[in-house]
Amino acid sequence: MIVILGALLGAIIGGTTAKRRKGNWADITQYAVIYAIAFALLGLVVTIALEKTLLG
Repeated sequence: MIVILGALLGAIIGGTTAKRRKGNWADITQYAVIYAIAFALLGLVVTIALEKTLLG
């Protein structure tokens, strides 16, 4: 769940960042994908840490 939310949040942040920098559609898409991957990986790390902590 955290991974999916991270990917969606990353895509939104990446897309808006590229739009603010006046990028074309390819720039916006690339930023959205890269941010989504980065935030999903961060969410994965958080999920693993929570699982290790809570399930001990």
